[in-house]
Amino acid sequence: MQVFFTGVLMVKKYDFAVFLGEDKNGFFAIAPELQGCYAQGKNQDEALKNIKDVIKLHLDDRLACGEKITQSKTASFARVEVTA
Repeated sequence: MQVFFTGVLMVKKYDFAVFLGEDKNGFFAIAPELQGCYAQGKNQDEALKNIKDVIKLHLDDRLACGEKITQSKTASFARVEVTA
């Protein structure tokens, strides 16, 4: 997180991991650190733009409620095979 002062307004920058994937409906993006933050798009750029908007709304809501925003220091993703 970075903190910037612009006049009297304090602005914080956050850095979250985002998972991008593709399915039959196009592209999707998920921010696993933030429950319920997912978005779709026709292409990767649109999915990333949309997930940024979703994350901003999520953070604005949590900050308005006085909640602390925590961030993971590292992120990794793995694929697992499951037989059902």
